[in-house]
Amino acid sequence: LAQQRLLIKGGKVVNDDCSVVADVYVEDGVVQQVGPNLNPEPPAGLVVLDATNKLVIPGGIDTHTHMQFPFMGSTSKDDFYTGTKAAIAGGTTMIIDFAIPQKGCSLIEAFDTWKSWADPKVCCDYALHVAVTWWSNKVKEEMKSLVQNKGVNSFKMFMAYKDLYMVNDEELYVAFSCCKELGAVAQVHAENGELIAQGAKKMLAMGITGPEGHELCRPEEVEAEATQRAITIANAVNCPLFVVHVMSKSAAKVISNARREGKVVYGEPIAASLGTDGTNYWNKDWAHAAAYVMGPPLRPDPSTPDFLMNLLANDDLSVTGTDNCTFDICQKALGKDDFTKIPNGVNGVEDRMSVIWEKGVYSGKMDENRFVAVTSTNAAKIFNLYPKKGRIAVGSDADIVVWDPKAARTISAKTHHQANNFNIFEGMVCHGVPVATVSRGKVVYEGGAFNVTAGEGKYVSRPPFPPYVYKRVRQREQVCQPVPVKRAPYTDVVSGISITPK
Repeated sequence: LAQQRLLIKGGKVVNDDCSVVADVYVEDGVVQQVGPNLNPEPPAGLVVLDATNKLVIPGGIDTHTHMQFPFMGSTSKDDFYTGTKAAIAGGTTMIIDFAIPQKGCSLIEAFDTWKSWADPKVCCDYALHVAVTWWSNKVKEEMKSLVQNKGVNSFKMFMAYKDLYMVNDEELYVAFSCCKELGAVAQVHAENGELIAQGAKKMLAMGITGPEGHELCRPEEVEAEATQRAITIANAVNCPLFVVHVMSKSAAKVISNARREGKVVYGEPIAASLGTDGTNYWNKDWAHAAAYVMGPPLRPDPSTPDFLMNLLANDDLSVTGTDNCTFDICQKALGKDDFTKIPNGVNGVEDRMSVIWEKGVYSGKMDENRFVAVTSTNAAKIFNLYPKKGRIAVGSDADIVVWDPKAARTISAKTHHQANNFNIFEGMVCHGVPVATVSRGKVVYEGGAFNVTAGEGKYVSRPPFPPYVYKRVRQREQVCQPVPVKRAPYTDVVSGISITPK
């Protein structure tokens, strides 16, 4: 049960639009008061958290996770229990995972399967995106049912993973059209799957079997081309687009340019693309190099993380996830002789908040308010969770983190809570540490100690037509439609070529 009464005293409450020194009073999992010197009565039974000289921020929302995901001959190590427990330790209080059906299979069955995995295990709130991996009238009907009956308002299409999940341009067009009709947000994994398949054959034929082949067969122009194509198709049907895991400068530039042209598109860099780079693929230690294999790959240009962080700080990119999909070294070794068989995925759910604070706020690229925007508020607005999530205000869910901007920690696989035997941020010193995490009004993590119960998190329904996304789309629908030119009918001679039948 949620902690009945909680008072967070003496901190600076930071939302995306302002910061104010105030206490926060919580009852039954909901924020009841925000203001100076609160003294809720009676004092008996009141839990008090001292946040003096610390920030009080909305709990993080990780827009992109894959817990216990069956993929590439294995299943990701973090299940919904260890994954959400690690999330809480890092200051994230909600994840959005992906239900991914095989081609030809039911979207609703996939949703029900993932929900049955998550419900008994989650330690914090969660939602589910659903992937569209094929197209038929049945898929269209199931998308409608998921939106109307299951609280799903986002669907992901893969432009890569040929013969597994990939859809073609025509399928993208109809899926985007369906998303727009239903008031859902269309998401894409943007890479040219055809070019990747050809590039992989070429690398293997050249004798390149190690992890470096993974990046070499899917260079960043393959990501940029698909990003541009997805934006063009989405714009043709006036559908809002969310580009997941933006990994390269060139793809980020495509998104930035599209936003400046007025297109409704959002880019999601992830902890990995903001905190490390693809030079690791050339490491002489195979296990080290393989640990970083994910799709799209990290980029070998070491200036990429800084570049992406600058765009994130200035609203060219909008939100941050992790694509958390952990495979240990033994699982990665499925591809020891062939990089195409290395399970794709890295960690991040526990370290995202600290990595972004270190690379974004501590470095001076963004302020504390923008940090809140890119770690929770923007995600809450895009996926129609706001202001219940992503804000500290009266009536908001009490998903709150007490954040110490002066403290530092060193990331290591030896101390992290994820179910994996390496960490791609190993050795990184991060200023900015969560000292207490509150989920649904209950202190679930404080001073390194957990107070969590499997299944305590809840599935959160997300209504369609999020205003933050769809206000502009609806207005354009009304005023930006092409109209025929009125002109007098043509009355002169029409010349045709007569065809003599044989």
